[in-house]
Amino acid sequence: MTTPNTKTNSYAEAGVSIDRGNQLVEHIKPFVKETQRPGVMGNLGGFAALFDMSALDYRQPVLVSGTDGVGTKLKLVIESGIFDTIGIDLVAMCVNDLLVHGAEPLFFLDYYACSSLDVAAAAQVIQGIAEGCKRSGCALSGGETAEMPGMYQFGEFDLAGFCVGVVEKDEIIDGSDTAMGDAVIAIASSGPHSNGYSLIRKVLSDSSTKLSDKFAAGTFTDVLLQPTRIYIKPVLGLLKAVRVKAISHITGGGLLENIPRILPAGVQVQIDCNSWQWPAIFKWLMNTGNIPIEEMYRTFNCGIGLVLIVKNDDADKTIKFLHEQGEQAWLVGRVAECSDNKNQIRLINKDADKESVRE
Repeated sequence: MTTPNTKTNSYAEAGVSIDRGNQLVEHIKPFVKETQRPGVMGNLGGFAALFDMSALDYRQPVLVSGTDGVGTKLKLVIESGIFDTIGIDLVAMCVNDLLVHGAEPLFFLDYYACSSLDVAAAAQVIQGIAEGCKRSGCALSGGETAEMPGMYQFGEFDLAGFCVGVVEKDEIIDGSDTAMGDAVIAIASSGPHSNGYSLIRKVLSDSSTKLSDKFAAGTFTDVLLQPTRIYIKPVLGLLKAVRVKAISHITGGGLLENIPRILPAGVQVQIDCNSWQWPAIFKWLMNTGNIPIEEMYRTFNCGIGLVLIVKNDDADKTIKFLHEQGEQAWLVGRVAECSDNKNQIRLINKDADKESVRE
């Protein structure tokens, strides 16, 4: 027989505070408001986000959507107690994926899940999300905050992002007309971005390296928590000046896995590994972790955040435009013939590069 519980219970005593959730909404309203753009309807706090497509000047608009997270980079964020930049990472991982198809991001939603809501930390995270939206020109139109006692360790949280963009139907970039002789242009990353952090954390642990340890001109915290670069504004500007045939966002899987995703049958991208120097953090990871160079190229971006394919005649114009927008860009390779469709990326001078990255 069940014994009646004479004690009064509440949601708060079960570990979920409606009051904390309301406090967070009030904290974030000012910087969410700063992300508003034409087309946004309604206010933060409703049941759904509304967007009026008629407010935009598109002839045949095609909606493009994507979702992503920031992986175990969150572990380092929680360990360091630095919460104000991981939201930029979250937005970047989503909007850069939309950019691959030539889409302009319109609005963004986030999902923040934790065991017990720390209003101050969550507000910093969402302020970072708002900053990422401002850099992308998209609106932070809503989200969800979930307290789930027992699902997460105390002090831990998880993030997910969802973004919707738009592109003209006849301007969708899909890589289908990539051809032999086309130029492959690289745009520099700002570090590891948000990929490979399970391996990064293993190398830190195996080598007894602390985030506070000195590295280069700062600490490991400075370089490993550097937010993912957002390429939206410079590349959308470029698309008005140059015919870009294909774009690849170098995320999980590195150069080896992401570039073939944008290639049609019959072609291969040949990357000259000596065309750039790896940032110091990638050299440190390879040397300290004794990571094979093939594994480096398959796990990390190794200093390249975005790859563009353009006609050879447009290569110089593309690089010049990106430089004028403050991006580091260079010719990293060429498109060649590929008969078997199994080896659609080839690393040239890889072994020579193995020596140069160990400097």
